[in-house]
Amino acid sequence: MNKVHIQTLGCARNDVDSEELAGRLAAGGFVLVDDPAEAETVVVNTCGFIEQAKKDSVDTLLAAADLKETGTTKVVVAVGCMAERYGVQLAGALPETDAVFGFDDYADIADRLRVILAGGSHEAHIPRDRRELLPLTPVDRPQAAGRIVTPGHTPLPEGLAPATGPRVTRRRLGSGPTAPLKIASGCDRRCAFCAIPAFRGAYLSRPVSDIIAEARWLVEQGVKEVLLVSENTSSYGKDLPGASLETLLPQLSRVDGLEWIRVSYLQPAEIRPGMLEVMLDTDKIVPYFDLSFQHAAPGVLRRMRRFGDPDTFLGLIERIREAEPAAGIRSNVIAGFPGETESDVETLREFIIEANLDVLGVFGYSDEDGTEAEGLDSHLGQAEVEARREMLADVANMVCESRAAERVGERSVVLVEETDADGASGRAPHQGPDTDGVVELPPGADLRIGQFIEVEFIDATGIDMVGEP
Repeated sequence: MNKVHIQTLGCARNDVDSEELAGRLAAGGFVLVDDPAEAETVVVNTCGFIEQAKKDSVDTLLAAADLKETGTTKVVVAVGCMAERYGVQLAGALPETDAVFGFDDYADIADRLRVILAGGSHEAHIPRDRRELLPLTPVDRPQAAGRIVTPGHTPLPEGLAPATGPRVTRRRLGSGPTAPLKIASGCDRRCAFCAIPAFRGAYLSRPVSDIIAEARWLVEQGVKEVLLVSENTSSYGKDLPGASLETLLPQLSRVDGLEWIRVSYLQPAEIRPGMLEVMLDTDKIVPYFDLSFQHAAPGVLRRMRRFGDPDTFLGLIERIREAEPAAGIRSNVIAGFPGETESDVETLREFIIEANLDVLGVFGYSDEDGTEAEGLDSHLGQAEVEARREMLADVANMVCESRAAERVGERSVVLVEETDADGASGRAPHQGPDTDGVVELPPGADLRIGQFIEVEFIDATGIDMVGEP
């Protein structure tokens, strides 16, 4: 039995893709192991979003290749966004990697790995714009979707499906009470700085029945909270007659055993009044809004091929907080975009202060291959980009820590995620997994992972809260 370890970089969407690969490999006769040093094959699910993520992916691949000298590892394989985006170019640049698999290889990954383990080779693909694989008109895409491989959308073949239950192409790689659930893939937006649509493809929603079936399966695996993920969750259903985020959420809320449903990756320009109403009023949907602002200065937003301005964004935040004062709101912004003036930076700084968000990530702009922004004029020097990023990040940190301090005295429900002799920790509704802080709980309470407990926030440390049961 061939042992395989899967290492995942990047976002929650990649986590889902890794678990799909794990399901395919397990069904194909491989044994999944947690320790890469014990594996004959190490599969690295790479991230190709920004320069730092690509560097991290390369470093991880090289570290895995080093195991071939010291451990049982025989084969190191690259999959994921960076592998799909660069294909043969990545294979040539990293001879230490035994194969580079694109998305089209996922369905047959077990067979392809066996070929490599037997001493064979794999010819890496030449990258192409995956938006061209689906029809331009969204409503025509579901009929064509079966002809292409879209990670997170394809069920197991009949011969590999379980005798009973949903044909979920997924094997959990963790055991916590929270799991991502992919509802769509790809993106139809044309943001000037983003390369994701070219290698992830055009927007494609998963059928409602598949999403509900996978949610039920996750509950059977011990999951209490699902994080709905896609490249653009607010567009869900645009290609499915009668489907939308507003119609999906109430159906998910009726899944027995599922307690929290968290929505991520919302585009502010696509937020509809009815969507807000459903998110705020539907049972089990936590009041949490992951809004992709990217900037606040109107001129910069137009050059980014995005929409909005401070008043529009602040008005959206105000509507959310009027309906639910304790709602969690997070976002990301880019500093140093080509053509950004000092006045634009000041507009963004003022917006950060007025928005008073729970979490705000500040990224420095960097060129991405093949994007429109790469060819724009008025690029700033790297030192200036970093100076602006650092200044805005300092402001964001102060604002977010102040927002956490404002929550002291609030009562909330916390999902317990870790316990040990020193206490426990978990997350409140305003905190998304991995990035938005935690709630520290004192020792002495008889708590278990997956339990929901009512607490009062008695202190804040940074963006982390301290809760008292």
